[in-house]
Amino acid sequence: MTKAVMQFVADFHIHSKYSRATSKDMDVEHLDKWAKIKGIKVLGTGDFTHPQYLKELKEALEPAEPGLFKLKNKNEKIKRNGFLGDFILPENDTRFMLTAEISCIYSKNNRTRKVHLILFAPSFEAVAKINAHLGWIGNLKSDGRPILGLDAKEAAKIVLSSSPDCMVIPAHAWTPHFSVFGSASGFDSLEECFDDYTKYIYAIETGLSSDPAMNWRLSQLDKIILISNSDSHSPSRIGRESNVFDAEKIDYYEIIDILKKKDPKRFLYTVEFFPEEGKYHFDGHRKCNVSFKPEETHKNKGICPVCAKPLTIGVLYRVMQLADRPEGHKPENAIPFKSLVPLDQIIADALNVAGVGTKAVQKQYIELINRFGNEFNVLLNASRQEIEAESSAEVAEGVMRVREGKVTIEPGYDGEYGVVKIFDDKEREGFSKQNSLF
Repeated sequence: MTKAVMQFVADFHIHSKYSRATSKDMDVEHLDKWAKIKGIKVLGTGDFTHPQYLKELKEALEPAEPGLFKLKNKNEKIKRNGFLGDFILPENDTRFMLTAEISCIYSKNNRTRKVHLILFAPSFEAVAKINAHLGWIGNLKSDGRPILGLDAKEAAKIVLSSSPDCMVIPAHAWTPHFSVFGSASGFDSLEECFDDYTKYIYAIETGLSSDPAMNWRLSQLDKIILISNSDSHSPSRIGRESNVFDAEKIDYYEIIDILKKKDPKRFLYTVEFFPEEGKYHFDGHRKCNVSFKPEETHKNKGICPVCAKPLTIGVLYRVMQLADRPEGHKPENAIPFKSLVPLDQIIADALNVAGVGTKAVQKQYIELINRFGNEFNVLLNASRQEIEAESSAEVAEGVMRVREGKVTIEPGYDGEYGVVKIFDDKEREGFSKQNSLF
């Protein structure tokens, strides 16, 4: 008798309201609701190192499957009031995994290093041990993502000594300023960063400005599994990058086993931004309004032609620096990926309105979620005819174009998100004329 398998979406890296520049709604009650709207089954808690947030997690969550947690008490106020009150949400509970991100700033090989790490833990007991060690090194109360004067290798040692079932994963591995491969403060290999602890680094997070295809160009990453997460600072942005699994059971240890074994049968694909949309894809200077492809950066010797200061070297340039394979190479057993644009952005582009927070966008978004159950169902599974019946021909066409990669993007650079365009003005005119005929 074959065992039942179940597909589920996981987003491991987010932040709480105790991190800088985050929404006040980044608490587990709101996150539980938004996970249902998005179609996420397993969600990282984020920020377990913060004492107040950890206290709230202990009060709000109870054990579910091994190593995972669910909400103890439902917050009915969230159902009744505000934007979330308009959604018809399924009854199934979100599963929470204890996760955090730390910022390691230290000197190694005569250079200042700034490396962000994602931490996974299977229990509050393991979290308590991690926090006790890290609390001796830095102030965990200062921010949900604490800054610690700690070598990344030593951080790995602390976390894994707290429990061998913990995981340490380099966060947004390519961003210039705070990552393992970053142009401003990173390393050229995982071994340079983690030394003899590299054997315990099973995964890296690709980040919004790179996708798996870019990472496949480095043979040194062939044994490493590539994961994608939202790094979200607001509930509505969870799942913008995520991981899709097909497992016999949903629990912490099953997920860890899939990641450690790099199992393509159980890890189906990652959901990605188009990497050009990320904040650091191209090189440039935001203040000087200078955005360069790698070839232009090379031609200008890495110097901004406006202010004569060094450019912020983006992810594409950095990947090209370290790559030992041509563009388009795909290793054996590589986990596939699908590039998507969030549904509210597609609707806003189709309606030609500035911003996803308008009433017209929210109305169509809610109607589509209520019809198809969650956002991933709309983006990945619903047919053109089904979407059009619930919204409009423009929105249906927008979803189809995103699935097929038929978008144009003005790439992001130096902290500025890229701009995705699905339609141009002439096409919208055509849609308007078609609609008027009916």
